[in-house]
Amino acid sequence: MGRGRLRIYLGAAPGVGKTYAMLSEAHRRAERGTDCVVALVEHHDRPRTEVMLHGLEQLPRKQLAYRGTAFTEMDVDAVLARRPEVALVDELAHTNVLGSRNAKRWKDVEELLAAGIDVISTVNIQHLESLGDVVESITGVRQQETVPDEVVRRADQIELVDMSPQALRRRMAHGNVYQPDKVDAALSNYFRPGNLTALRELALLWVADRVDEYLRTYRGEHRVSKIWGSRERIVVGLTGGPEGRTLIRRAARLAEKGAGGEVLAVYIARSDGLTAASPKELAVQRTLVEDLGGTFHHVVGDDIPAALLAFARGVNATQIVLGSSRRKTWQYVFGPGVGATVARESGPDLDVHIVTHEEVAKGRGLPVARGARLGRSRIVWGWLAGIGGPALLTLLLTNVDADLGLTNNMLLFLTLTVAAALLGGLLPALASAAFGSLLLNWFFTPPVNRLTIADPKNILALVIFVGVAVSVASVVDLAARRTHQAARLRAESEILSFLAGDVLRGETSLEALLERVRETFGMESAALLERASEVEPWTCAGRVGLGPTVERPEDADVDMPAGDHMALALTGRVLPAEDRRVLAAFAAQAAVVLDRRRLREEADQARALAEGNRIRTALLAAVSHDLRTPLAGIKAAVSSLRSDDVAWSEEDEAELLAGIEEGADRLDHLVGNLLDMSRLQTGTVSAIVREIDLDEVVPMALGGVPEDSVELDVPETLPMVAVDPGLLERSVANIVENAVKYSPPGMPVLVSASSIADRVEVRVVDRGPGVPDDAKERIFEPFQRYGDAPRGAGVGLGLAVARGFAEAMGGTLTAEDTPGGGLTMVLTLRAAAGPLFRPAFPEPERQAT
Repeated sequence: MGRGRLRIYLGAAPGVGKTYAMLSEAHRRAERGTDCVVALVEHHDRPRTEVMLHGLEQLPRKQLAYRGTAFTEMDVDAVLARRPEVALVDELAHTNVLGSRNAKRWKDVEELLAAGIDVISTVNIQHLESLGDVVESITGVRQQETVPDEVVRRADQIELVDMSPQALRRRMAHGNVYQPDKVDAALSNYFRPGNLTALRELALLWVADRVDEYLRTYRGEHRVSKIWGSRERIVVGLTGGPEGRTLIRRAARLAEKGAGGEVLAVYIARSDGLTAASPKELAVQRTLVEDLGGTFHHVVGDDIPAALLAFARGVNATQIVLGSSRRKTWQYVFGPGVGATVARESGPDLDVHIVTHEEVAKGRGLPVARGARLGRSRIVWGWLAGIGGPALLTLLLTNVDADLGLTNNMLLFLTLTVAAALLGGLLPALASAAFGSLLLNWFFTPPVNRLTIADPKNILALVIFVGVAVSVASVVDLAARRTHQAARLRAESEILSFLAGDVLRGETSLEALLERVRETFGMESAALLERASEVEPWTCAGRVGLGPTVERPEDADVDMPAGDHMALALTGRVLPAEDRRVLAAFAAQAAVVLDRRRLREEADQARALAEGNRIRTALLAAVSHDLRTPLAGIKAAVSSLRSDDVAWSEEDEAELLAGIEEGADRLDHLVGNLLDMSRLQTGTVSAIVREIDLDEVVPMALGGVPEDSVELDVPETLPMVAVDPGLLERSVANIVENAVKYSPPGMPVLVSASSIADRVEVRVVDRGPGVPDDAKERIFEPFQRYGDAPRGAGVGLGLAVARGFAEAMGGTLTAEDTPGGGLTMVLTLRAAAGPLFRPAFPEPERQAT
């Protein structure tokens, strides 16, 4: 049984028609004979949406009770028992009622998919977890219900449901989204044109990234090398010179002109020793491009234009940005330069921008490539200089009347031998020395036109010529090879320095490191394989690229051991032996990154276990003392009342009963705090937010303290707040009880409220001993009691629970010094009007269709 397929209708904003589109798709499939059922769809009393449910089979929902109210959720067991071909599940980001099978609806959907059932679902762009902060900054509303981006990205199909802000506002004005009495509030707050436009742009950009992933996969599977300009990708060629910053900024401006533009800066480490790249400057440029939202890439390539074009086509780039050459005018005799070559060979699918800068024509070193592997053109020129040069020189000297003498002729031929060594290496130079000595003997050594030599001194001169020519050629070739080795080692050290820096700073994930390996060596895929022992099968710890999947190191084109039971496997081509040294360093670093990731996971688990142990230890101490104290008092009072040996007066009995009641109240308070803290620790607190006046909640929170211990100042003119009344009451009660506990006798605690901009503050002021600044955060930790508080004063959970409840409602709780001595607790809540308005009607994300 295979896994089911997931189709998601992604809404650009609430109310654009996701549910309607989903139901339309269900009707189309049902007409084709597909078995479609409605597992859960919220029509929110919208007539047009409700009509679309007619003709579709609807499975019964599961009834759940929460806080005395009945709720309905999707019955996962019923869907699994029915086993339809396609199930419709609305509102993927929905949080299930406490007591449901799963905490989130997307987890219910995962169960259906695992059972082989295709699912069609809906979600709004503001519910994606990665966009929570962005959406809050735009709309002022923090989305409490979110779904991980990866869940949506794994969908087999994603369809954007979009609508212009003006059209959506007209739909709302006509009553097609909310009830008429809610429309004005919604249009003036969450559904302002600016908010809707920003949400729409977020949705378009997110879907564009998803489409781009599909495109890369398709191009890789079908071996498409031609560039498809579906979006602007700008590659910046860096040399390590100071002009790189100008090029990066220019590319960033070009990317801003096209929606979804992307900047990729690439530095190609040459092995010819010509590029004097500064590691410090490259690090600065890397930071700059990442700050501008781009990415930095490090690639090795002997042919700079070819490597740059190969990289650009590999990432489906549309533009290349290069700087004007820093070479001086006379240096152009050695070639047109990288910029001109790239522009000539880019073809019609790549635009090349040559950007001027302050370093133009200031020089960048000799262009003679002594240290590189000799290309075919260099070898051809070396042989031409070594063989054709002496022939042309002989022709010239024999047709000139001036007799330069044998010594000067030898020096001229020796110059050609040195040129052949510089251009073509040792073999052309040796051939030039041998051919030149024969020409000198035949044409310029008496008797001419014969191979015999009359003067023994000339024999010595020719021998010296051959010896000097061979020696010079050997020295030049040795210097070239040493320069090549030094340049290659420098290129390797640059790559390794970047690699080591990233790994030591902990900035590189395993996948990013493998991608760096793949880019550096120009491979199709890179994978890190491991196994537990010599007899165990290999498993993949991480993989990048679109090449074939490798299950064993032996199946790869290149494999590099990274320990006893770990190997780095690459596919694409066979690497030369000299590249394996750098590859070994990559393999070792990959093993380090994997070990670090696992150590981090183990540390997180150990930290969670340690926190759990600390809480259990504190809980045991609380149970052993703080809970036993009121129990002991209750038991003593009950035993006294039941004693037949003492005749208790009515006053004594009343006092003993009051003690029992007080102990029971204290037990109830302690147990309540323990249960609340447990809910906060497990993340099961769910705020049901609605509009309410503070003067309806705060007075109810003061029932647990003496009447004369608190002064209340809550003006009736305060705006309403968007809170969960039950959580707010518990928070205020805990704060006030804590303040009363530490206040001196006869000095009541002041509870006041005020409105500041788009929030409402509740301040609880006491005149107690206060708390130092370094302890103001510690008092909000569980089981913390500041100072010398007696053991019977509580288990130290009151403020921790109060802050947890405040944050669950989207508020904050902080501690400040009271002027003149004492401590002030500041509870900040969201006002029900203004930028942070949360409407009393159901949240927008629960209303979208």
